[in-house]
Amino acid sequence: MPRQVEGEPYTRVTSPEAADMLKAGNATVIDVRNPDEYAEGHVQGAQWLPVDDVIARFDELPNEGPLLFICMVGARSGLAAEYAAAMGAAEDRLFNIEDGTPGWIQAGLPVSTGMDA
Repeated sequence: MPRQVEGEPYTRVTSPEAADMLKAGNATVIDVRNPDEYAEGHVQGAQWLPVDDVIARFDELPNEGPLLFICMVGARSGLAAEYAAAMGAAEDRLFNIEDGTPGWIQAGLPVSTGMDA
């Protein structure tokens, strides 16, 4: 079940919960890891936007729908969600996939490799 932690401008979700949100409609997964990590394996269809670029490239994020940030263990994705909130994204659109890419892969959810989504 999605969880809100006091002081965080986003909601924490698991990989299966995020996958359900993707199936439901207009959600976007934003992978904030380094290029080598992304190329090794990422959520199929994910948008790649390194955490250090979130503020500078904020306008590249979709204007509507949930934004599901993912990294390796949930730390960088949480930071990226905080950056998005600081840039004006509504908190009810921001989600951190807290079990990260390993959790996504372990759950048997769709994965791609290389630099393509």
